[in-house]
Amino acid sequence: QAQLVESGGGLVQAGGSLRLSCAASGRTFSSNAMGWFRQAPGKERELVAAISWSGGRTTYADSVKGRFTISRDNAKNTVLFLQMNSLNPEDTAVYFCAATNHAQPMGAPVYYDYWGQGTQVTVSS
Repeated sequence: QAQLVESGGGLVQAGGSLRLSCAASGRTFSSNAMGWFRQAPGKERELVAAISWSGGRTTYADSVKGRFTISRDNAKNTVLFLQMNSLNPEDTAVYFCAATNHAQPMGAPVYYDYWGQGTQVTVSS
């Protein structure tokens, strides 16, 4: 059974950094685009960043451009990363790793077929 497991969340002060990781098991996602989404309390789940199967194409939400970097390693089991710098309290949310059956990054959650359980990121002011 395919599974995505996130790690790396936590509590950080404003201006700090965190690096999220997502490990795949049960199958490989090396041919699938993947993405990071987040959901804050009372808000809809939104795309943070997505990356194509090869890593050659990425897309970011305007709110994180220049601060966050998505990357992936297809060498073994597919691993997805999100480097988050210059964090601010508005970045506080549960962050989810997801994979789509499309090869290119997709913006809407509806296109993603596999989801992790999420990891909490809290940024204090």
